[in-house]
Amino acid sequence: MTTILGLSGSLRRASFNSGLLRAARDVAPEGVRIVVGDISAVPLYNGDEEAAHGMPPAVAALNAHLAEADGLLLVTPEYNNGIPGVFKNAIDWMSRGEGLRLFAGKPVAVIGASPGGFGTTQAQTHWWPVLRTLRTRPWWDGRLMVSRAGGLFDADGTLTDDKTRGQLAEFVAGFAAGLRKDRP
Repeated sequence: MTTILGLSGSLRRASFNSGLLRAARDVAPEGVRIVVGDISAVPLYNGDEEAAHGMPPAVAALNAHLAEADGLLLVTPEYNNGIPGVFKNAIDWMSRGEGLRLFAGKPVAVIGASPGGFGTTQAQTHWWPVLRTLRTRPWWDGRLMVSRAGGLFDADGTLTDDKTRGQLAEFVAGFAAGLRKDRP
């Protein structure tokens, strides 16, 4: 079984990106499991709090999933042409202390959905320096930027567009195949 940890960078209940992540889980091919992580309980990073209390339980849970995963799928919104602060904060927490070694060499793919016409082009591009610093292994063989998402998801944030669902299925299958190929 190939396991992928998927993280959505949005906290909104009907988020397009959380819906895209749920759809990725649903279209994953046989033998591939996408574990949907939750960043909503991750507090703002504060070194004093870390020193006094250690790793927050929400972060420890995400790191446990990351340790078990063959790959990481980031599903990113784009806020003001960049990475959402809440998403970057979660990754910053996860990479603290021993968490940093969990990212080293981990294959990672980035996708996203936006109501705008350019998808999440800027946010995806902004993730690469962060992921390089964490020494991940970016998966370059596919790209998915869902634009004009307002017409592709319903009011609950569920992906309803068959064409996009097909593109997502191809993306997930390609990423999973790359993960299996890279195994020793």
